[in-house]
Amino acid sequence: MTDIARIAQIVEPEAKALGFDLVRVIVFGKSEVGDEEVTLQVMAERPETGQLVIEDCAALSHRISDAIDALEDQGEVLIGEAYRLEVSSPGIDRPLTREKDFVAWAGHEARVALKAPVEGNRKSLQGDLVGIDGETVTLIDKKSGQVSFPLDDIHSAKLVLTDRLIAATRPLDSSGVDEILEEQED
Repeated sequence: MTDIARIAQIVEPEAKALGFDLVRVIVFGKSEVGDEEVTLQVMAERPETGQLVIEDCAALSHRISDAIDALEDQGEVLIGEAYRLEVSSPGIDRPLTREKDFVAWAGHEARVALKAPVEGNRKSLQGDLVGIDGETVTLIDKKSGQVSFPLDDIHSAKLVLTDRLIAATRPLDSSGVDEILEEQED
């Protein structure tokens, strides 16, 4: 089994060296018995913009590949099969993975899947994020009203794409778009 915590230990210093904050590291896809390729997905962001541009993704991808290759050369196998490395920005409807995400995005709509049921056996919640107090997240669920649960009980959480979220999101960096369009027309 792949040790995500160990992979994050390798990836985070590489992201920090480039001035990025690590948002999420996951491995998904079928193993050797399936046809689907295994993917190591790394999401990171520039703290000042909340995004990465394509050059940032490429730079981080190269650093991660080099770090993993160096460990494999020393005999440490992080992922026991062929895999694809995917490095990206978290996007507008970003995953909520860190305490600071629940603070920064309070007031916005989120979808949360819990490991254990709360409020009448519900494991799936959707509504406005109130925020986090200590280790307890509070959300005003559309069906149950205000619900609080431990941060550690979250299986996954992400923002829901709404007009309010789009308005609150910093504009994406569009530098270089003109050059890309010109190259595609040739």
